[in-house]
Amino acid sequence: MLGDILLISDKHKKAAESIAERVLIEKEAFDESSPGYRFIVAISGESGAGKSELSHSLALVLKKHGFRVKILHTDNYYRVEPLLRRADREKKNFEGIGPEEYNREELLRNIDDFRCGRKADMPCIDIITEKVDRLVTDFSDIDILIIDGLYAIATEGIDLGVYIDLTYKETKKNQMIRGKEMTDEHRWKVLQMEHQSAQKLRHIANTFIDRDYRVLFCD
Repeated sequence: MLGDILLISDKHKKAAESIAERVLIEKEAFDESSPGYRFIVAISGESGAGKSELSHSLALVLKKHGFRVKILHTDNYYRVEPLLRRADREKKNFEGIGPEEYNREELLRNIDDFRCGRKADMPCIDIITEKVDRLVTDFSDIDILIIDGLYAIATEGIDLGVYIDLTYKETKKNQMIRGKEMTDEHRWKVLQMEHQSAQKLRHIANTFIDRDYRVLFCD
């Protein structure tokens, strides 16, 4: 997302180091049977939990190990663009808030572009203009894809699923600092419904970040 604000701290960097160790081990195991295996990490969590910060930190750690890494933000794949989304949700009486709001077909197509090492035409939201731009990405030399988003761990074919165990109430301060959306009654209602959807997907993850930002591997 163009114009996004990142609040990266030592806790994000430390968690990224731990996750990177696991990624390196698992990718090496895949490479033994499938040389050049294209590895996918998915990072989920509620608004303000630090998904983008952790994704960026992880990408930098992996880059130091010699890998080419691309971050794919699922917020770019909403079916309704930002300028129209608030009115659309109110028109529908807030029904349907959840994974179905995303253009899953396009998301999966771009993930397949990564798997096959192709060039991809991808959506990219400009936070300043609140419009959707198009981005052309060449995946031919990308080794690892990090998918960042509220429902990212529900994506088919991921190799490592990370869930940040913080609720929207616990991250309220970060949400207000980043200011990506208005923090009014409408926003809090959306966050509550997203919270319910996210909790249903939590069990899919095999790696968790607890409230103190400690990394817990559960398999």
